[in-house]
Amino acid sequence: MIDFIVFAVLPYVALAIAIVGLIWRYRTDQFSFSSVSSQFLENRKLFWGSVPWHYGIILILLGHLFGVLFPSGVMAFNGVPVRLYVLEVTGLALGLLVLVGLVFLLLRRGTDERIRSVTTRMDLLLLLLLLLSIITGLGTAIFYRWGSGWYVQTATPYLRSLFTLSPAVGYMASMPLLVKIHAVNASVILAVFPFTRLVHMLSVPLAYLWRPYQIVLWGRRRIRQ
Repeated sequence: MIDFIVFAVLPYVALAIAIVGLIWRYRTDQFSFSSVSSQFLENRKLFWGSVPWHYGIILILLGHLFGVLFPSGVMAFNGVPVRLYVLEVTGLALGLLVLVGLVFLLLRRGTDERIRSVTTRMDLLLLLLLLLSIITGLGTAIFYRWGSGWYVQTATPYLRSLFTLSPAVGYMASMPLLVKIHAVNASVILAVFPFTRLVHMLSVPLAYLWRPYQIVLWGRRRIRQ
């Protein structure tokens, strides 16, 4: 019963909250779709936290997505042991990189008085949820090896079943507790997404990729003497 609630009901509830929350926030305060940067208050720790966090988490999320979209490709790639080892080591290294970045961001908000004064409860909740996600992800990678192999045989069918509105709870019910916590935490992050600074992901200026080039002309007035 618990597995059904957290793996068949919670994902849809979290998605509904995310959609309604995003619409509500856009209609009431669309200019809040930003990261609410505090770079002008402190920049050094932000650099060492933000850079590894962003680069690492983007690559990790892409890896998860690739496993869902192309499971047969991942299995074929892992068919060669050396490539499997490289993939596993790379994933673990990216996880550690993200953890270091997130720890820097947490220390920055906890030790700098100016940053602490502009930190909201939702900021702390978000950072703690992300920290839990990274720790459980790293724990899974360390204690349950070859995750790229069993991921496409368990998590991928489960995630695909959610999109077809026929959740196959059995795939997740048989997973270790650490993996279950990681999955449930992902649903919680999705639910709180609209109410945090993570919404800045939706304000990335992708239109700049295809907009026409701008021609900037510089003019200088001659000063009469």
